[in-house]
Parts: sequence; structure tokens; C-alpha cells
Amino acid sequence: MRLQWIPEDFQVAEEVRFPPDGGPYALYRVWKRGATTLEVQARLARALRLPLSAVVFPALKDRNAVAVQYATVRGQGPERLSGPGFTAEQVGWVARPLTSSDLLGNQFAITVRDLSLEEAHSLGQRLAMAAEEGLPNYFDQQRFGSRTASGDFPGRRILQRDAEGALRAYLAEPLAGDPPDVRAFKREAAAHWGQWRALLEMAPRPSNLRSVLTFLCDHPADFRRALNLITPRVLSLYLAAYQSFLWNRIAAGYLQARLGSPSGFVTVAGEQLPLFSGLADRLPPNVAVPLPHHRAVYEEPALAAIAEEVLRAEGLSLSALKPRLLRQAYLSRGNRRLVLRPTNPSASPPLPDDCFPGRWKVTLSFALPPGSYATLVVRAVFAGST
Repeated sequence: MRLQWIPEDFQVAEEVRFPPDGGPYALYRVWKRGATTLEVQARLARALRLPLSAVVFPALKDRNAVAVQYATVRGQGPERLSGPGFTAEQVGWVARPLTSSDLLGNQFAITVRDLSLEEAHSLGQRLAMAAEEGLPNYFDQQRFGSRTASGDFPGRRILQRDAEGALRAYLAEPLAGDPPDVRAFKREAAAHWGQWRALLEMAPRPSNLRSVLTFLCDHPADFRRALNLITPRVLSLYLAAYQSFLWNRIAAGYLQARLGSPSGFVTVAGEQLPLFSGLADRLPPNVAVPLPHHRAVYEEPALAAIAEEVLRAEGLSLSALKPRLLRQAYLSRGNRRLVLRPTNPSASPPLPDDCFPGRWKVTLSFALPPGSYATLVVRAVFAGST
């Protein structure tokens, strides 16, 4: 099975509840391809000659997708503009910037390639079964772009109050999605850690790396303050990735304790996470698990014990889940629904795969609520078909 072989294989469109009409914010529908949402945000801001904070996307989409998203821009803007990897069309005016609470969900069309004919015929039935029975609502691989090659997380180091370790992850450890020049620089940083002036000369221009290194040239051992010079959104993504990793472990442990033997597994961030048949019928509707946070409350004793065990294995406790090293980045607080049920599932007839001669492709279509992962659905469905 191959996913996201070309960008058009993964198409997603946001479904949004718009704020009241009228107001000082221009509303844009944005089509993007081959770029992350953060890259498009920066390109839009430059094209409009606005600060980055004036362009707001309520959700992030990764590079390997064709996506239709919405953004709000403070102030006047052209009816249409475009740049590398995006086209934006103004569709109205709203009273405030969009937030994640405005998202209703996402509609997906995902082409699965490199299938046998038997696999291709079974995927539609398996998708319909997943919509009926439900799947664990795990965070999927896209959430873990900050996981290092060694399997560690900068977010873990932050919560363990290891400022130098977190800074080393940022400056010297390759992460998924790093462009070639950043990867080359990180090899030098790993080999010459502490030689800040030499590394400043090697750092890509322009980049936040240079701001951090400039500070370290004058304050070579003040890792905590240097860490806080990293872009706050990057630090927030580090924390979110590790928090999601912990949630996956807690959810997996709870499901196994409650339901027994799994029907299969799906691999996420190096973890074998269990799948279960008939999940929606075996758990109460809308059951949710709190995100790990220093104020999280796990009311069910069995769930509380599993969360404590997961954190203990990481050298942490609930009270430690507060990023005390940081000034402008925090862990999210809330509950995440445990059972995921795709809606409006459908599958195309199998077609010969134009990228893999002699093999077949199928396009799966379905909708998911905000924060859930279509790739997880497809990989779990495929795991059930083999």
C-alpha cells in the first residue's frame, strides 16, 4: 500500500462555521499544494506586507496534500493573490479571526496505490465497517514531525527541564521536514556543539536559528533564555507532539485493559497501537480521555492508574506537565474523544495504477471531525484487510 505518492493522492477540504458577517477581517479561501500551512501563512503575510500575526489559519495541514483551507487577514487585501504553492481568493468579511472552534470537520478524498486486486476490492467494505464499528482516535504520524532520529521528543526534554537537551534537538538533531540546508547545518552543529560563533557563520539565512545562535555567542551557557528565543509556535508544536504521544499511550493502555486482546495493530511514532473490532458498541458513546496536563482529571480509577503508569515510565508525573522552562508556549488542556467514526464513507471502483504498473488504486472518501487523522483511518482499514 502507498499513501500520498503524489500530492493529489491526498485531498482535504475544511468545513467551517464562519463568524458573523461584516467586520475588519478579510476572509480568504486558500488552495495549497506542496507547502505546509505555516509556509503558506508566511507567504501570504509577505505578499500582503503584513506581520505574520495578521494572517490566521485555524488549523494546520501538512505539505504532502492538496488542501482547501480558510484564513482571515486583518485589514484590506486584494480579491485574489497567489504565490509558490498557494492561491487565495477573498470570499467575504468577518468580525473576528477564525479559531479552531470554528472548524466543523474535514472532507477527504484519498487515493490508495500499489494494491492487489483483492485488496482494492476489499477496501471499500472495510471503510464502511470502520464507519460502523469505530476506530481508536489516535494521533497519527503527521503530529510527530518533531520526533528526533533517536526517537526522542524536544517536548519531553522541555518538560523534564532539560533546556540544553531541548536546544540541542532544535539546533543539532534532524527532524522530519527539515530542508536540505537545515539538515546540513545540523550535522555541523552536532559536530561542533558549543562553538557558537563558528556555527553562526554556517547557519542558513534568514532563519530563527541565527537569532538563537547570536544570543548564545554572548551568553554561551544560558540555554534557558536561548530556548525561549525559538519561535513560540515551534515550541508549542514540540509540546503538542509529546503530549499527543503520551495520550496515544494512555488511550492504548486503557483500551487494552478494558477490551482485552486487540484485533490488530497500527504503528505510529514507533509505537504499536492496538485496534479493536466493534469498538463503538463496546464503549459508552462520546467517551473521552483527557489530554495529559498538570490540571487533567482522570475520574475513572483504572484510567488514572494507566495515566500514572505511562507518565512514570517517562520519568514524569501529572504535576510535572507544565513547561516551566518556557514563557510563551503551553500544553493544551481538554478531552479527546476515544472513538473515531468516519462519516459519508465511499470508495471508487478499482482502477489500474498509473504509478505502479500491474497494480491497482482506489480512492476512499469520508469526513472526519477536527483533529482526527485520515491517514490513520486508511492505515487501520488496510491493516484489517490483510
